[in-house]
Formats: sequence, C-alpha cells, structure tokens
Amino acid sequence: MTATLIDGKASAATLRARVAAHVTRLREENGLTPGLAVVLVGEDPASQVYVGAKGRQTVEVGMASFEHRLPADTAEADLLATIRALNADPKIHGILVQLPLPSHLDSDLVINAIDPAKDVDGFHISNVGLLGTGQKAMVPCTPLGCLMLLRDLHGTLAGMEAVVIGRSNIVGKPMASLLLGESCTVTIAHSRTRDLPAVVRRADIVIAAVGRPEMVPASWIKPGATVIDVGINRIPAADGKTRLVGDVDFAAVSAIAGAITPVPGGVGPMTIACLLANTLTACCRAHGLAEPEGLTA
Repeated sequence: MTATLIDGKASAATLRARVAAHVTRLREENGLTPGLAVVLVGEDPASQVYVGAKGRQTVEVGMASFEHRLPADTAEADLLATIRALNADPKIHGILVQLPLPSHLDSDLVINAIDPAKDVDGFHISNVGLLGTGQKAMVPCTPLGCLMLLRDLHGTLAGMEAVVIGRSNIVGKPMASLLLGESCTVTIAHSRTRDLPAVVRRADIVIAAVGRPEMVPASWIKPGATVIDVGINRIPAADGKTRLVGDVDFAAVSAIAGAITPVPGGVGPMTIACLLANTLTACCRAHGLAEPEGLTA
C-alpha cells in the first residue's frame, strides 16, 4: 500500500483564496479591512522568518498587516502597554504575540492580556475554556489546520478512533477537543503512556505532535490509517547541511498508512492560512456580520 499524500500547500492555497474573496467582499460591501497585528520581541531567527511570512500572506489576501518589533530587553510593562493599545485599536481585529518570548517575560501573562476576541492564536485562557466546553471560540491555528485537512479527506469523522501523540497546550489538547467535537473517540497519548505502540496502532487517525524526529515507526500504524504529522524537526543531512523531518518515519509509514502529510508541505502551510481565516472571523464577529462558512471549527 502507498499512502495518499495530503497536500497541505494546495489546501492552504485554496483556503487563502477563499479568505481573499471574503476580504474583498467585506471591503466592497461593508467598507471593512481586517487587520492583523503581530508582535515580535527579540531577534530569534526562526521567529523572524515566521513573522515575515505572516506579514506577506496577510497583505496578499488583502488584509492590513501591522508589525511591532521590540528589542529583546523590552520590559514586561512596555509589552503589556503595546498589547493594550492594540486591544483598543478598531483597525486591529487580530493580535498575535510571536512565541517564544525572552525568558524574562511571562508568556501566560502576556497572552492573557490580549482581548480574547482578538486572540487569533486561540491561546487566551477564555478561548481555551470555550473550546474545551464546545462553545464558540478562537481556535489555535495548527489544530484547526489539521482538522480542515481531515475533513477534506474524510468528510465526516464521526465514530473514528483518533490518537493524539502529545499533550501540549498549543496542539495536543486543543486537537483532542476538536476531534471530540467531530464525534471521534479520542485518546491523548504521551511519554508516560503504557504500551504506546499498541495505543497508536488501534487508531484510524494519528496526530503526531511531540517534537521528536521520526519517533513514530511503521509498526505503530494500523494499515490504512490517516497520519497527520505536526512535527517540524531539523536534523543533520548527509551533505553536512540539515533537513526537515516530522515526528513520523515518513518513508516507512507511507507504505502502511492510507493517507499521510509530508514534512515540509503538510500541516505547516495550513497554520498561517488558518491564522488569516481566524483574523477574518474575528473581524466579522466584531462587526456583527455573518461568519464565512467552513473557516472555523
């Protein structure tokens, strides 16, 4: 068996096109332009790349992009003041503080200072609680992207058994909540799960989100299962450079699974596309307008 390749780049391009069409309609019919503000503290190279990509794609779909780049030694009070100003700015519908923050800053305090209605990352404790209780929330972008890929592939997920490997607040826990909302039977597995291979092997859907390169072998996968690989790990390559791999042994698992996401080119592109979708949703909610269908959980 050769697994179907789940093309995250193509799905993300389709989602961005849908967002762009709605943004155009909002501007023409309501005089509104969704605005996304990204706050970057410090000069972490990976964060700079992510912020640059987010800014470019925001502009490409017709939204307003606002970047706030602050020095690494920014005081917590100054960062919180920046967030308060963005909360109060009617041109801003989405606020994202790029993580990780420098160690002297309290990430939880900073995230929870964001207006929950503008929290397009879905990390505010209010949105976490709403998602966990099945209410309308801003949903974290990576789990939302995974869910969209699964819906596109399977249509309904009801009754399927899903195993999420990883229990982070960013991916694992919200992913489990989303799958429960789709009427899946959900297990969250982690480093202390007894007989982890046997737990994973019973799953129709496997979400790997642990941050360990190629830790999931083919022997863990039920034939025909759908495998969503959230991991992005940089490892040494034969030519002395480095290459990106996921949390799944892609080559081996592809021979067993029914469908699989590659790394790169799978979940990653969907994350930024879902950030744009969340910003559009936040704009519609802020102005009491109907939300575009299919862009939320």
